[in-house]
Amino acid sequence: MASSLTKDSVAPGIPGPEKTFLGHPRGLATLFLTEMWERFSYYGMRALLPLYLVAPGGLGLSLGTATAVYSVYLSLVYLLTMPGGWFGDRVWGPRKTVAIAAAVIMLGHLTLALPAAGTFYAGLGLVAVGSGLLKANISTMVGQLYDGPDDPRRDGGFTVFYMGINLGAFAAPLVIGTVGESVNWHLGFALAALGMALGVTQFLIGSRHLAPRSGVVPKPLTARERTTTLRKAAFWAVLAAVSYTILGLSGHYTLNWILVPLTLLGVIIPVLVLTRIRRDPELDTSERSKMAAYVWFFVAAAVFWMIYDQGGSTLALFADSSTDNTVLGWGFPVSWYQSVNPVLIMALAPVFAFVWLALNRRGREPSTIVKFSFGLVLIGVSFLLFLAPLAIAGSGAQAAAAWMVAIYFVQTVAELLLSPVGLSVTTKMAPAKYASQMMGVWFLAVTAGDATTGLLSLAGVDLNTSGVVAAEAVLALAAGAAIGMYRKRVRALMGDVR
Repeated sequence: MASSLTKDSVAPGIPGPEKTFLGHPRGLATLFLTEMWERFSYYGMRALLPLYLVAPGGLGLSLGTATAVYSVYLSLVYLLTMPGGWFGDRVWGPRKTVAIAAAVIMLGHLTLALPAAGTFYAGLGLVAVGSGLLKANISTMVGQLYDGPDDPRRDGGFTVFYMGINLGAFAAPLVIGTVGESVNWHLGFALAALGMALGVTQFLIGSRHLAPRSGVVPKPLTARERTTTLRKAAFWAVLAAVSYTILGLSGHYTLNWILVPLTLLGVIIPVLVLTRIRRDPELDTSERSKMAAYVWFFVAAAVFWMIYDQGGSTLALFADSSTDNTVLGWGFPVSWYQSVNPVLIMALAPVFAFVWLALNRRGREPSTIVKFSFGLVLIGVSFLLFLAPLAIAGSGAQAAAAWMVAIYFVQTVAELLLSPVGLSVTTKMAPAKYASQMMGVWFLAVTAGDATTGLLSLAGVDLNTSGVVAAEAVLALAAGAAIGMYRKRVRALMGDVR
């Protein structure tokens, strides 16, 4: 597949091999396809997950518990990107880490495909671990394909790579979701495993086209560090094993003994990491000021992701129970709603890029703060819009599918305003000491948002009620308004970052 997409270099003299992938190094084809298949498996499984958790033929959980499981799973994926990056930097190197991660993800999906209910959470854990390991390192390898940050193909390469993400995310619910919902849940999970197997295979075959440094461990652990790390890991592993064995033998074990600690960690760890960086005495005055400004963006982003990621849980479960999932009399699986966002991303991202460039040429492009603020406002508007189908369902009727599409459309526009800006401002405001770690800090905002959703669900809050949805919408609107109102203060703290 990769070879059919390669062609001769269109610009002699540009660094890279003679044969290229759409004008980029051939290694990009390997990483593009690896990420596409990984996203195919991930989003396919994710589209099925909340539906399987509540289905009578699935685990038959309550809506609250299903939302908590889903939210904890998402928070773990993003929480594990930090140790995933650490493994790539200190233990295995990016290439080996991605290969192992892909194999772990495949094993996780295979475990989910087993009909035994007792293996389900083990499979979910394996997918979360593998995704965290892979996500942190595959983007690093994309950057390593180019001749430094000034290579003219670099930005375009990441754009091509991003398309792979959305292609996989778009196709997955249509294929895996259809089979899982209409034929057999476990067969759907097995298709996710097959997708990841294709990703692993082509990665191993095409790895010879990757940059040589992708196989190098940038900063290997010393013998002393390795011993200390293994000792600490063994201690916590034994402690957890003993604790849960005692709980199980005593008859007091419930699912909440796993969900509650993981959810609390998803809130506490982001706070501790951000606090540690802010208080680091080695930061200079300018860096501390920028980190003070970054806290505003981090908290606001956590609010954003708390609402946005409910598109796969709260909204999906509502669509399953209270929406007329038909178009012109033709019915479709609920999981198909999860394809709306990626197809809209692919359609609207070039439009946004064109608009920002056109406004920039006229000196009228909105600032980072303004874009971020509008992103938060729009995510709040999406939940205000959600109140309409909730009211329709409350009257005993089924809401039209168009309501769901409209909500996902508003959320996609909000994502395009906030997510790229958040990634950009994270790299710009990162202290020199934490330059390679700050992207993981940005992902911790997603962890905090999803963990908050999990805590609300575990506390018995019904997220599908008008009062709760309205409260979340108001929270997002208030966060967006706060950033807008205090933009001068935040801009002053940002220093030379715009």
